[in-house]
Amino acid sequence: MPSGGKKWSFTIILLGIIQFGLAQSRATVSGRVLDQFGNLPGASVSIEGTNLMTTSDVNGLYSFELEEGEYVISASFVMYKLMSKSLVVKVGDDVELDFLLETGFSIDQPISLGSRDKPRSLLQTTAPIDIISPQAIENSSQMELSQILHYLVPSFQSTNQTISDGTDHIDPSALRGLGPDQLLVLVNGKRRHNSALLNVNGTVGRGTVGTDLNSIPVASIEKIEILRDGATSQYGSDAIAGVINIILKKQVELISIDSRVGLSAEGDGNTRYFSSNFGLNIGKNGYINVTGEYRKREAINRAGNYTGNVFSNDPIEDARLIQERGFFDQTGYSGQRVMEIGNAETQNSALSFNGELAISSDADFYFHGGRNFREGKAKGFYRFPKDQDRVVIELFPNGFSPEINTDIKDNSIVVGIRGVKNNWNIDFSHGIGNNAIDYNVNNSNNASIGISSPRSIYSGGFLYNLSNTNIDISKTFDWLSDVNIAFGAELRVENFQIIAGEEASYIDGGATYIDDSLQVKDRITGVQVFPGINPNNELDRFRTNSSAYLDVETNVTNKLLITSAVRYESYNDFGDHIIWKLASRYKLNEKLSLRAGYSTGFRAPSLHQVYFQSISTQANNNVEIESVGTFNNESAVVEAFKIDKLKPELSNHFSAGFSGKLKKNLTFTFDYYVIDIKDRIVLSSRLGSDYADILAPFNVSAAQFFTNAIDSRTSGSDAVIFYKSKFKGGELNASVGANFNKTKVLGILKLLPNYF
Repeated sequence: MPSGGKKWSFTIILLGIIQFGLAQSRATVSGRVLDQFGNLPGASVSIEGTNLMTTSDVNGLYSFELEEGEYVISASFVMYKLMSKSLVVKVGDDVELDFLLETGFSIDQPISLGSRDKPRSLLQTTAPIDIISPQAIENSSQMELSQILHYLVPSFQSTNQTISDGTDHIDPSALRGLGPDQLLVLVNGKRRHNSALLNVNGTVGRGTVGTDLNSIPVASIEKIEILRDGATSQYGSDAIAGVINIILKKQVELISIDSRVGLSAEGDGNTRYFSSNFGLNIGKNGYINVTGEYRKREAINRAGNYTGNVFSNDPIEDARLIQERGFFDQTGYSGQRVMEIGNAETQNSALSFNGELAISSDADFYFHGGRNFREGKAKGFYRFPKDQDRVVIELFPNGFSPEINTDIKDNSIVVGIRGVKNNWNIDFSHGIGNNAIDYNVNNSNNASIGISSPRSIYSGGFLYNLSNTNIDISKTFDWLSDVNIAFGAELRVENFQIIAGEEASYIDGGATYIDDSLQVKDRITGVQVFPGINPNNELDRFRTNSSAYLDVETNVTNKLLITSAVRYESYNDFGDHIIWKLASRYKLNEKLSLRAGYSTGFRAPSLHQVYFQSISTQANNNVEIESVGTFNNESAVVEAFKIDKLKPELSNHFSAGFSGKLKKNLTFTFDYYVIDIKDRIVLSSRLGSDYADILAPFNVSAAQFFTNAIDSRTSGSDAVIFYKSKFKGGELNASVGANFNKTKVLGILKLLPNYF
């Protein structure tokens, strides 16, 4: 019997023989991917007809081990022309195959968004699509995704908000002038969850809930595709304005580190940014790409000097007290400012991952996800000592500037299996995502408690969860000039929660004060700037949505493409609906294409719009501060006003356009669109003093609620021109884009039809 040492020696020799034998039964293909400037790291190299794919390393190198046979190997990179080469290899061959890629136009890039068929270029699509390349993302001076898109895509709009609670830290985003809730966001083709935040103050996207784009690390993104067309029949509700598909990096054997510092023209708003991205091979045909990102933005303040009363309504007495007490020296602001108008302070940390693993010759397991944590500090309106109904003088003799410290947590993970069975492409996936917002109020008081009021209080928060399961099946048939048939189903389970704050944030402590006319008055209930959420308003609501779709793309001839889609949506709370789309593209020649499409859409009210209820501090038209209650469809206030229950939005979308290329230097696209939305959901105006009797039991001075108040029509046009040319040993790339947009209300307002 051999000894232990001999056993190990025998095993090692046997493994070496097996490995040598396997190596001898294969051929090696390796090479370098370059462009005119040198090595091209991160380029995709694939074997056509297989799931074998790799990326070039930092030196542009790649390598495959292949069985004996004939192969077509392709190399590609975003905004470069695809290059394919054929070769025949035999056992033991060591073949070197290099690729020199030429830069191209976005119009030539293969795009999967908007189609269930094989990727096709913009000259072949039935709808306009923008491509944001890696170069454009890296060269942008902006450090947040929403701002990058704002400056690169004319039809996309996102701006920082101020003195608007959580909206100070989650920027609302819109496409083609519609709402944030009418734009669908995908990551690697999978639905991204919405934010827990409902925009209820006077901001862009008021009354809507969108997706927190800034929770996705910029350094993790390979490219972005933006479909500017109605696509609810293809991708489900929310895609009325279009779809943004964020494609994550796959590169391996490459470490990228980016560090930036930014300042505003006024020298404030210092922003520090740091990111790191790297990828690793998993086995021979798998990878994982990981990104870490940190971003800190200091506040920007563009408020003017305050000239109003502070201590007294008597101007002479007030001026004396301001001087004696040095009021403007203790506000925390420069000069005579008493508020912060601009950007709020934020600190953002994120981690994301994207990977794939071959589980057989015909199937892959894929996954992506991440976690984001953001801390925000926003200021509210200054509470002056003259306003004794909201200021406890014993705690704040000079008044106070309240702060909302917002904690935002965002998590997501998607896993799936993609493969081929009997020539059918099958993709099954499941994703989970959630977004949570917690509000902590600092440097404030609940005046109704008096001197016992804490100065720092937890005011409550919101949580949104999404569970999403998809199956997509497709196959191309050799009919006419190819027909692709795709069908699938989706099941979504949504959850929205409202979480109560500490007792001191919402209770009525019963404290009073004596006004200038010597009358005893009650002090305002709830912590100033963000009154705490009362346990009576806590809720935990679920709903389900199931849908099925059929998508047929018919190449009638080599020039004419017709696409059609139909989708059935079923909500447990808003019933069933069928939506559809019909679009076509006609190639006049290889350089010019015409396209047109018509579709219908359906968007059920978000859980937030149905169930959100809260009290916030807002300024009215006279810049007076008041407590405004946002009441949901289950509230007694809504019943008192006899408001109709919410119903879904229905839409119709028409678009027409063309795209083309002039010689090798210039490309252009132009599109016109009309989007009609029926029963559009909006947040009402504030109903205040005229309805004091109704509002009195709810301790608010004004109320607002959601209603299907209007029908709207949005029309406009997009134009994009790209130009490139060789320039002094390098290359000049230039683009011009424009969007012209108009929205008008059709017919009469339908606000409160049962009350007036």
